[in-house]
Amino acid sequence: MTVLVSAPPAPVDLPPLGVLLRHAVPRVLESMFLPVAVFYVALVFTGEIGAVAVTVAWVYAGVAWRLVRRREVPGTMILAAVMVTVRVALVVVTENPIFFFLQPCLGVFCASMSFLLTAPLRRPLAQRVAVDLVPLPDHVQKHPQMRRFFMWQSVLWGCAQLLNAGLSLWLLFTQTLETFLLVRTSAVAVLLGGTALVSVLSFRRCLRRLQVAPRG
Repeated sequence: MTVLVSAPPAPVDLPPLGVLLRHAVPRVLESMFLPVAVFYVALVFTGEIGAVAVTVAWVYAGVAWRLVRRREVPGTMILAAVMVTVRVALVVVTENPIFFFLQPCLGVFCASMSFLLTAPLRRPLAQRVAVDLVPLPDHVQKHPQMRRFFMWQSVLWGCAQLLNAGLSLWLLFTQTLETFLLVRTSAVAVLLGGTALVSVLSFRRCLRRLQVAPRG
């Protein structure tokens, strides 16, 4: 009689942490920090409406540059182009530059609610995001310890984004645009950078407990 013995699950071979960072950091800088820097510099020299126009031109020029060179346009850049179009439309309709920043703040609030509300579900939002970045086999994703990890990661990112949204809205309505840009950019970089570091370290520790050894 032939006895079939299932093979042990194959380990997950993760890229070195440096490789992941080199892949992610340029996209984060290009989609999040450079547009803010461009807006601030243009604000100093051209005023609020001019800064909005320059920022829009910057985002679309980045997309056009990649299309001309026949390079793939990152999804984050496409999303940034769509969002900046909506934000400019709000500024034109309301004739108030503050609406250029109100929509992203409300978007961050919605993202925080998405993380928190999906935390108890079978596939929390944090799991969907993590799997997009680091493909994990089904047997790893379904492990009870990994499921708890993703649940708490959804809570962590939900709270971080909720704090981000609250701080951003308070600065937007109580401070000048110059102060809003400087303080919010610095605070968000520290807040989300710290949250990302906690997530990466927790993820590696969770994998080690599952006897899945990441490289790097």
